[in-house]
Amino acid sequence: RHGIESEHARTVIRKYDLPLKFNFKSEDMTWKLYRPKAKMLVLDRVFDKIGIQIPKLLMGKNVIHQPTVKTHVFTGTTGSMKNAFGGLLNLNRHWTHSVIHETLVDLLRIQKEIHPGVFAVMDGTIAGEGPGPRAMRPHVKNYILASSDCVALDATAAKMMGFDPMTDLKYIRLAHENGLGIGNPSEIEIVGDDIRNVNFGWRNSLKENTFAS
Repeated sequence: RHGIESEHARTVIRKYDLPLKFNFKSEDMTWKLYRPKAKMLVLDRVFDKIGIQIPKLLMGKNVIHQPTVKTHVFTGTTGSMKNAFGGLLNLNRHWTHSVIHETLVDLLRIQKEIHPGVFAVMDGTIAGEGPGPRAMRPHVKNYILASSDCVALDATAAKMMGFDPMTDLKYIRLAHENGLGIGNPSEIEIVGDDIRNVNFGWRNSLKENTFAS
């Protein structure tokens, strides 16, 4: 809710008469038991008692993710793939923290089943370094990234931050190996600015930790 105001999203919402819904409000969201067609890595076991539940509102809808370029204390980096963590899972999503990388892969599989289209626009105008998501050091970088391949987008952002996506970031490697997108930067076609030599040098964020996150 605070982000709606701080990011000036309410202006856009009003201009285009968009419905504003929050998945943590019972009056806004109905949760539906979902049985994925694809084999899950972990979610079926994590939620073996209550089943995998997702918002009914999102079924059959196109989705545009709007993540930011930043590091993360649990996953190394966070981006379009992790965006679904807060959108598709209910209030018990903390159950998945011990298997967070596999969870993100499962969520991408589910997205490919329930959404006709998935697109992501990643904001790197001000990027975040450190043990995120809460204890960040902001840096002005002035990049905007976009792709219909969430794995490729996250891998590209990770490489720009100084990570080796296939070695340092398990969720990207697993998604690549499971055919959910391209995680190897050498296989990703970049259109626009030449970012081959961009390196923010943030790989040491993997060694940082904080109770704040």
